[in-house]
Amino acid sequence: MSNQQHDSMEARARSAFEESIRLKEDFIRREAGTLVRASLRIVETFRQGGRLYLFGNGGSAADAQHIAAEFINRFLVDRAGLPALALTTDSSALTSIGNDSDFTRVFSRQLEALARTGDLVWAFSTSGNSPNVLRGLESARSMGIGSIAFLGGDGGGAAALAEIPVIVGSRDTPRIQEVHSVAGHVICELVETHLFGSRADED
Repeated sequence: MSNQQHDSMEARARSAFEESIRLKEDFIRREAGTLVRASLRIVETFRQGGRLYLFGNGGSAADAQHIAAEFINRFLVDRAGLPALALTTDSSALTSIGNDSDFTRVFSRQLEALARTGDLVWAFSTSGNSPNVLRGLESARSMGIGSIAFLGGDGGGAAALAEIPVIVGSRDTPRIQEVHSVAGHVICELVETHLFGSRADED
């Protein structure tokens, strides 16, 4: 590799990090209050015996599974598990719904079967326009179930359907997902601290 190629790759790496940092700084200036609102909505759901259902596609499916695991197991402190379920993990349910009905129903059908009044859904979509995510949010609304949606761009159609839309002002999918990851961790920390105290409280 030539020095010029090396320098070009290094510049590209720096640019990606700088853009990610810029987006995170812009996001927290605009959305800090929204993250608190979403966190308190989850706290309320858990305190009242409700469950949290998470879903998305591709990298957003991985985000849904990741955050569900943080609630079920632990984030920063050892504590009781919290009832969260990613609707992206049951391959038999996903493929049977997609095969027998329509892929746009893979999340809504599961919500119709599992969710109850007092539960909460958390959708992830970098575009805000994924048809199955929109349908999942529509089902939640029709069932009287609240919703949080992690979105990108202008929020797409999901912004109007979600009770609490959380929007990253970018159309660059990897950068949006990076902000979603940090924001998801922040919500996990706020919820866990509110319900169980912080690590500092244990000292």
